[in-house]
Amino acid sequence: MNFLLTGGTGFVGKHLVAALHQKGYHTYILTRSPANSANSNNSTFIGYDHPVEELPTIYGVINLAGESLFGYWTKQKKEAILNSRIETTKKVIQMIEKLEEKPDVFINGSAVGYYGMSEDLIFTEETEQPGSDFLARVVVEWERTAKQAEDFGIRTIYARFGVILGKSGALPLMSLPVKLFVGGKVGSGEQWLSWIHIDDVTELLNFCLLNENIRGPVNFTAPNPLRNKDFTKVLAKVMNRPYWFPTPAPLFRLATGQMSQLVLKGQYVLPQKAETHQYQFIYPELEAALKNIHRGKL
Repeated sequence: MNFLLTGGTGFVGKHLVAALHQKGYHTYILTRSPANSANSNNSTFIGYDHPVEELPTIYGVINLAGESLFGYWTKQKKEAILNSRIETTKKVIQMIEKLEEKPDVFINGSAVGYYGMSEDLIFTEETEQPGSDFLARVVVEWERTAKQAEDFGIRTIYARFGVILGKSGALPLMSLPVKLFVGGKVGSGEQWLSWIHIDDVTELLNFCLLNENIRGPVNFTAPNPLRNKDFTKVLAKVMNRPYWFPTPAPLFRLATGQMSQLVLKGQYVLPQKAETHQYQFIYPELEAALKNIHRGKL
């Protein structure tokens, strides 16, 4: 089978492409500069202006492109976070529209930020009311743009990612204070962190691609979220470092600006749809997930 991807060279994209190749599938990776990437037996890099009539039958399209959330949220940064997602998704929808034979499935990247922030509510895919903060507004607009794929009769999935743990992504930044012996809770420590191991991300993406009964929003989070204070305590244990140096919320806000809400606030998100469809998590518990990533040597 053939798959068309955006964001194929990013953190999640690289892992997904490798997983697809292991299953014998071919990937067509959309990029702004295809000439700078080397094709292989299983991967072909193409530009957004690539003639769609030259593509083979595409079984699935996966859209993972978007400006990183990390960095100080200036007005320009926030515009890039929103526009990169919307504009890329529009281009992908336009390509799908031109395909004579439509793909069976379209997975669009999304985020648990859809639900907004709360310390006491539990969110599942049945939660329809979105939050009202910046990230929630971004996700709502992103999913609304991707929803156009449904007009072509394509099974469409919105992969609402939690905090993805792996060698790249958020974990190295989260691990740094602990590694430097100044780790501890951030702010109150009561804020929930809905996490997922990168291996479960790629396996669940594959699971959704091939399961014809799955559509709509899917929460990509492990079944056991933790509060910030407990997450950091497990992280310190795995790293064999002390857990004693809390970071006051005002100090963290001063250092990171509005981006601080990613850490100071959170949400308790459960993967109800994945579990309903019998997906078996590889890493349902945080300690095993962290040990796998770092082999006990952070």
